[in-house]
Amino acid sequence: MNKRFINFLMILLFVVLVGAWIYTSVRDEFLKITQAGQRQTVETIAAGYPAEGDLDEWLKRLEESSEYKIIFIPELPMPGEKLSVTPKGDKDLAALSESSVLDSEFSKGFDNAAYEEIYRSSHGWKVGGKEDQALFFAPAVDLKTHDVEGALVFAFDTGSEQNFMRMLNTLFAGAFILFAVVIWQLMMSRDPIVGFALAGLFLITLTFVAYPLFEAVRLSLIENGKFSLSIWKTILKSQSYMSALWGSLELGCWTATFSTLAGFLFAFVVTRTNAPYKKIISTMGILPVISPPFSLTLSIILLLGNNGLITRWLKTIGLNFSIYGLPGLVLVQTMGMFPIAFLTLTGVLQAIDSTYEEASLNLSAGRLKTFLSITLPLTLPGLLSSWLLVFTTSLADFANPLLLAGDLRVLSLESYIEVTGMNRLGHGAALSILLLLPTWTAFLVQRFWVAKKSYVTVTGKPSGRITELTTPTVRRILTGIIFLIIFFLILLYGTIFAGCFVKNWGIDYTFSLENIKEAVMRSGDALFDTVTLAAIATPLAGIIAMIAALLIVRKKFHGKRLLEMLLMTPFALPGTLVGISYILAFNHAPIILVGTAAIIIINYVVRELPVGIEGGIASLRQIDPSIEEAATDLGADQATVFKTIVLPLVRPAFLSSMSYTFVRSMTAVSAVIFLISAKWYHLTVLIYNFSENLRFGLASVLSTVLIIIVFGAFGLMRLLVRENTNLMKNVT
Repeated sequence: MNKRFINFLMILLFVVLVGAWIYTSVRDEFLKITQAGQRQTVETIAAGYPAEGDLDEWLKRLEESSEYKIIFIPELPMPGEKLSVTPKGDKDLAALSESSVLDSEFSKGFDNAAYEEIYRSSHGWKVGGKEDQALFFAPAVDLKTHDVEGALVFAFDTGSEQNFMRMLNTLFAGAFILFAVVIWQLMMSRDPIVGFALAGLFLITLTFVAYPLFEAVRLSLIENGKFSLSIWKTILKSQSYMSALWGSLELGCWTATFSTLAGFLFAFVVTRTNAPYKKIISTMGILPVISPPFSLTLSIILLLGNNGLITRWLKTIGLNFSIYGLPGLVLVQTMGMFPIAFLTLTGVLQAIDSTYEEASLNLSAGRLKTFLSITLPLTLPGLLSSWLLVFTTSLADFANPLLLAGDLRVLSLESYIEVTGMNRLGHGAALSILLLLPTWTAFLVQRFWVAKKSYVTVTGKPSGRITELTTPTVRRILTGIIFLIIFFLILLYGTIFAGCFVKNWGIDYTFSLENIKEAVMRSGDALFDTVTLAAIATPLAGIIAMIAALLIVRKKFHGKRLLEMLLMTPFALPGTLVGISYILAFNHAPIILVGTAAIIIINYVVRELPVGIEGGIASLRQIDPSIEEAATDLGADQATVFKTIVLPLVRPAFLSSMSYTFVRSMTAVSAVIFLISAKWYHLTVLIYNFSENLRFGLASVLSTVLIIIVFGAFGLMRLLVRENTNLMKNVT
């Protein structure tokens, strides 16, 4: 061990020496090129000095440049003397020259100018409030008489140089840390692959979760460029903001509860019963999550709003009600978010071994008792995970409250209004950060509860069948409830589909195909960009999520809870906060990503990781670790175990993770609206813009196209990835 540690230190020392040489060479060459360019600029301008022309006009024209400041000193002072004439040109630079004329650097500059040479100051100066300005002294020469009539003093902004140096420092420091981690894992760790995986996850979370969040927190603590708690004092003392916090919590709890119940109902009927029309139920169970989050809201407003089709009919029979506020939001969020619970619980219910249920029934336990004592407790990890994911999604949602909140105040909407309406980024960031408190609380409670129980059911080859726990009557009741939900969804999406063929829904119902023609013409680039970015993000998020779930469930390491927290945090962050944080963090050195496709893909991957991780954790808790230990004892390394043992067993969760990432990437709005650029656009932002401008026909066409594309991708994914025969079950 000591010998390996000494060798490790020797390698690091060698790398430091080589790195220092490379760093110095790159730095010196950059500064040399930059300073040479500045000197060339000074020479060119000094050569155009108008000895007999309009000096004031010449200086005024040069002052329009943002690259430098310039003054003219007509009489060069002797060493130890002050200026006898006020310099002409920039006032800030003139004031600096008058106050610093006795400085040795100014003396050298004037001396070089007297000998018709250009001199660059050896250190930076503060000019007009800006630090580290580089000063150049050049002679003002009459080209006819060749007499030096004074000195031209230039002040160049070295901000780009400082940014480059910071980027260079960060790059070399990061490269050294990365190299040190790699060498340490290779030389000191018994399991380098696990070490590399952990290092990669920590790097991803620290760079793309902690760092942007830090920037947002810093923004909420800064006012007028100085540290201040005034923003937080204003928020915590405001009754309206506290009311918005309670409104968010109430909305989140109701939505999470109803969505989890609906998701469990769909998942249970599909995976644990012999009910008919399972493909239809599964298809409708994922339909809401693959459409833009505001589409259902618009449909409900057009059907049940103050002037909706159904509302108008109800008024004719004397019934008046308002869909706006908490009831309407709970309804639309439940319809839009229960697929999160459905996708998560499907993988969990599929993996339950029915041996225990058979044993319970063989011991004369009833179907209901078997369900309550065996099936339901084994599903508890998935239920808690589903509730948590829907709860955090509801808190972070702002598109639905924006259209349907009515008198209900929620923090996500208050944050959005602060940012976009009042341009108070600090207040918006602070309100969004406030949403993390209930999310982290729910996260800790869920982890503490689940950790106290065991949910292992897969201890070898799983049973190839499931036992029917429902009677025909109960099965018909459950299926009937599901088809009532499906009917309501069809009604909502029928509104969207019908909107494709009318001129303007709610105003002019004349049949027309103009919306389709116009939408196709205006959405080509956005459609290509959306599909491309989502296709890149999907496999990345799926693989990273399964690796993270495996490490969290199966491995013990320092910082596990911290890593888990960081991985789960993005799902709780409102989209406005994510968008602002990424712009603040990645719009300057050392990492410049704003305006590129990379920042959108990273946003997709990082924000949707919690879904895959939660599904993977819930599935892995049901698999006995002895299966992996047996493979390891037979000589398989961690990569082989993951590929041949873990991934096939958690295939439902893996597919759910990729499916959810793809559909959320295709339908993202809140964060993406801040990250798109002229080069990379997004279809849902275009849909939102059409909806905001009451062009619901165009929005309906693009929403329909989006649904068709996602369903096509789902079908292709099912064909490419074979079913896991070890987890397939037949009802008995």
